[in-house]
Amino acid sequence: MSTVMNKATDYLNKQIDNDENNAAKLAGARGTAAVNTKLLLQNISKVYGDGDTSVQVLDHISLEVKAGEFVALVGPSGAGKSTFLSIAGALLSPTSGQIWIGNQEISQLPEKKLNQIRLDKIGFVFQSANLIPYLSVIDQLILIGELAGKSRRESHAKAEKLLRELGLGHRLKHYPDSLSGGERQRVSIARAWMNDPEIILADEPTASLDSERGRAVVEMLAAEVKQRGKAAVMVTHDHRMLDLCDRIVYIEDGKLSEREL
Repeated sequence: MSTVMNKATDYLNKQIDNDENNAAKLAGARGTAAVNTKLLLQNISKVYGDGDTSVQVLDHISLEVKAGEFVALVGPSGAGKSTFLSIAGALLSPTSGQIWIGNQEISQLPEKKLNQIRLDKIGFVFQSANLIPYLSVIDQLILIGELAGKSRRESHAKAEKLLRELGLGHRLKHYPDSLSGGERQRVSIARAWMNDPEIILADEPTASLDSERGRAVVEMLAAEVKQRGKAAVMVTHDHRMLDLCDRIVYIEDGKLSEREL
């Protein structure tokens, strides 16, 4: 890869690197996960600190997301939403519990294997798009393909196809600072889809957008989930988007509860 692409690889890896590198060596055994279950968190707890200064952010929570399900995660600030999403996305290790991506339990895997799972199985859509400022729109996606071992030619073809499908065909060679907020978020979505992940995790994807553009972004996510049989979890404070989701899960004081639509 070119010097710019190598620099971009380092930039991206710093964004997604797991801060916890002391995973245990033995994997739990649950048996084979249900065929249509894409994401399963079982009895997950997360505690920061030790002794009297410890804080329990997640308290023995469980969640199953099946193929074709779009789940909204809502709750007050500080309730554990970001921690939950980081654990579901293999960015953060739980204190206890199991995480299943399809039929693979990942909570005790070494960092190298977690990196590959993030590349192959999980697509992230961040609140602020997190585009690399010195890469063009199409190179944002090509980088992801090359990190996953695809050739530049194959990655270019896939990236161009995705971007045109999302109405960005006229922006392929543009840079992030020349894009509108909605365009940047669409690039972020295309990047999340680049390696055809099984799971899509979105963290407040509408926070920086007006209501019309925000709804368009969530509609794109919902359509991908339904049409391609993926599973998605979206953290949101925007209750106007909840009608586009299949389920609403509420988090408060580290515990989950299901809410009616």
